[in-house]
Amino acid sequence: MKLFPKTFLWLFLLFVAAPVFAQEQDEYDVAANYNKQEVEITMRDGIKLHTTIYSPKDTSREYPILISRTPYSSRPYGEDQFRSKIGPNEYLMKQGNIIVYQDVRGRWMSEGVYDNMRPYIPQKKGKEIDEASDTYDTVEWLVNNVDNNNGKVGVWGISYPGFYSTYSLLDAHPAVKAVSPQASIGDFFFDDFHHNGAYLLSYWRATAVFGYEKNTPSDTTWYSFPELGTKDQYQFFLDAGPLSNLDKYYKEDNVFWQQLKEHPNYDEFWQKRGIVQHLDDIEPAVMIVGGLFDAEDLYGPFNIYETIEKTSDNFNILVMGPWSHGDWARTKERQAIGNVYFGDNISRNYQKEVETLFFNHFLKESGDKNIPLPEAYMYDTGLKKWKEYSAWPPKEAKKKSFYLGEDQELMTTASEGAEEFISDPKKPVPYSEDIKMVFTPRKYMTDDQRFAARRPDVLVYETEVLEEDLTLAGEVLAKLNVATTGTAADWIVKVIDVYPPDAEDTPETQDHLKMSNYHMMVRSEVMRGRFRNSFEKPEPFEPNKKTAVNFQLQDVHHTFKKGHKLQIQVQSTWFPLIDLNPQTYVDNIFKANEEDFQKQTHKVFHDSEIILNVLE
Repeated sequence: MKLFPKTFLWLFLLFVAAPVFAQEQDEYDVAANYNKQEVEITMRDGIKLHTTIYSPKDTSREYPILISRTPYSSRPYGEDQFRSKIGPNEYLMKQGNIIVYQDVRGRWMSEGVYDNMRPYIPQKKGKEIDEASDTYDTVEWLVNNVDNNNGKVGVWGISYPGFYSTYSLLDAHPAVKAVSPQASIGDFFFDDFHHNGAYLLSYWRATAVFGYEKNTPSDTTWYSFPELGTKDQYQFFLDAGPLSNLDKYYKEDNVFWQQLKEHPNYDEFWQKRGIVQHLDDIEPAVMIVGGLFDAEDLYGPFNIYETIEKTSDNFNILVMGPWSHGDWARTKERQAIGNVYFGDNISRNYQKEVETLFFNHFLKESGDKNIPLPEAYMYDTGLKKWKEYSAWPPKEAKKKSFYLGEDQELMTTASEGAEEFISDPKKPVPYSEDIKMVFTPRKYMTDDQRFAARRPDVLVYETEVLEEDLTLAGEVLAKLNVATTGTAADWIVKVIDVYPPDAEDTPETQDHLKMSNYHMMVRSEVMRGRFRNSFEKPEPFEPNKKTAVNFQLQDVHHTFKKGHKLQIQVQSTWFPLIDLNPQTYVDNIFKANEEDFQKQTHKVFHDSEIILNVLE
C-alpha cells in the first residue's frame, strides 16, 4: 500500500478529529497568553500517556481544567510548538482555562496498545484498565500537579473524543464536574461503521486509521491508506464486487478489518464495546451536543441523553442544531448543509451563549442546577429557528400514523394491496447525485431526492399539499410489511420535505439545481432485514411470504410548512453508502461470493405504517 500525500492525511485528520475553530475570527496569539507543557502521565498499570497542557500565563487566579482525550493526535509536538486555537471554543480560550489534550492509550505519542472502542470493565481489580481508569488517573495527576488549578475539571470532545468524554462519566473522578459529549459514539453496531446491522461501505477507507496497531510512541503516521486508482467511489465499489474482494487492500495486520469480518452480528464482541448500557447513576453535569444532519453519529447523542435521563438524577441536557458532524465547533457565518441554508452565526452563538455558559457555570461559578439553559435546546430545521423544551421528546407530542397507500399516496388509513419493484445489485440506487471519493459524505443528509424518486426501484408516497404546518419532534418508526422473492434484503426509509414550486434559491444552491420542488431529505435509515427479529441471531426471509420489518429512524425536529408536502421513499439499495446485500441469505456477508448476489423482486404492502411524533 502507498501512503497518501501528507496534505490528504491532514485533511482526513481534520475531518475525523474534533474540529478546530475557523481562522476567520480575530487573531489570538496562544503562545503570548499560554505556557505549554508536555508530560507523560503514568497509569495504574505503568503505561505512560502523552499529555499536553496549556496553562494561562496570568497566574493571579486559579482556573478549571478542560481536557480532551483523542486518538487523532494532540499535535503539534514540542513545548515550543503551539496550536493556533485551543479549547472547545474561542471564548473559553480567551477567558482563561487550563486546556489539556491527551493521546489515548496506544495512539501517537502514548504508550500501550490501542483497542478500538475499548470495552468498559465494571468493578476493576488491581491493575485492570479501561478508558474510565485512564481518565481517572489522568485527572488525579492533573489536579495534584498543575499549578493554579481550582480543583474542578471539565471534559469535552467531538466524535471519537466525544466517546472518550462519555467514558469519563463512568467511575468519574470527584473533580470532574462538567462533561460535554459531542457527536459521541454510543454503540459501534449502530454508529459509524454499522447502521442496524448494515455495514457502511463509505467508512471502509477509514479502517486504515483504526486498524493498524503500534506498541511504541510515534509522532508520525504509522498507518497507510490504500491507493484505489480512481476518484469515482460508486464505480470503484461496484467493480470491486463482494466485500471479500477488498481483502487485497487490508491484510491480516489490519486488526479492525479482521474484526469487522469475523463479527458480522451483534455478538459479545460488539455488545461489550457499547457505552450506553453502562450509563448509570451519573453524577457530573452533562450537556449532550449533536447535529440533526450528522451523517456519522446520531444514534449516540440521542441514546446517551435518553439513557442518562432514565438512570440518573444529575443535570443532563440535550442540544441539537442544524449541523453536520462537528459544525458547531466551527464559526462559518452562513450555516448550511449542502443546498439547504439554515441561518447566520448559528455555531458562534451556540459557542458563546450555550457551551461557554455551561462550562463556566459548573467549573467557575456555583455549579448548582439553577442555570438558564433548557432541558432540550432544539433547532427546528423546517422553521429554521431554535425552540426550547422541558423534555425530549416533548411531552405534548402525539403519535400519528401514515400508511404507504395506493397511487403513491401517503394516507391516514391502511388499505389492501402492495407495490413491488426489482432490486438489482448490479444497478444499485446511489445515495446521492454527487458521489465523491470521501471518507464520510455529509451533504447527502439534506440532498435533493428527486433523482431517486424517478427510479423504478424506489417507491414514493406523499401527502397532498399541506394546508397547515406539520411539526415532527422525536423518533420516526417504520413498520413495514414486505415480501421478497429472495431470502435476504435491506430496507431503506427516507423522510422527505417536498418544497413548493415558488421556493427560492440561495447562494448554497448548486448550479444544476433549483429549490423549486426540491426534495429535501430530513431523515433516513437502513435496516438489514436479516436482523428484523434479533441483531444477535440473523435469519433469512421465506420467499414471497409477507413479513414485518420494524425499525427506528433517529429523532427529527422539523416543520413541514404549509404549502410543502411530506414524502416517504422506500428502497433496498443505497450505494455505496452501505454495502450491497446479496439478496441471497449467507451466514456472513463479508464472505459472500459473486454468485450469491441475485436480482430479486421486493414487495411493500399498503398496510405498511410510518409512525411520526407530531407536535400539535
